[in-house]
Amino acid sequence: MNSYIEPRPSVMDRIGQTLAGVRDWLDDRGKAAWIVAMILGFIAFWPVGLATLGYMIWSKRMFSCRHRHDRHARFSAPHFAAPTGNAAFDAYRSETLKRLEDEHREFLDFLQKLREAKDKAEFDQFMAGRKEPPALQS
Repeated sequence: MNSYIEPRPSVMDRIGQTLAGVRDWLDDRGKAAWIVAMILGFIAFWPVGLATLGYMIWSKRMFSCRHRHDRHARFSAPHFAAPTGNAAFDAYRSETLKRLEDEHREFLDFLQKLREAKDKAEFDQFMAGRKEPPALQS
C-alpha cells in the first residue's frame, strides 16, 4: 500500500508552469507571435509589454527564432536515437541508456524510501512526545 500523498504545487509553481506553457506556445508560432504579444502587452498595460520586450531581448528571442526550450528535446529528438551505422557503438549506447534509466529509477525508489523513513521517524517522535505527561507548572 502506497500512502504517499503527492504535495500540491504552490501558487508560484502553477504560475511558472503557466508562463512556461505560454512561452512554448509563442515559440511554436515564431517571432511574429512574440511581437504581437509584446504589442498587445503595451496596449493592455504598458509594464506587461515592457516586461515582454525585456524578456525577448534577454533570451535573444528578438534576434533569433531558434529557441525551443524543451529540456528533453536533445534526448527525444530522432537524431539522438538514430542508428549511427556502427553496430557495436549502437549496442553500447542502448545498453548504457538502459543502465542509466535503471539507476535513475532505483535512485528515485531510494529517495521515496528515505522520505518514508523520515516521515515515520517524525511521527514516532510526535507519538512519543504525546505519551509524556505534561510538565507541572508552579
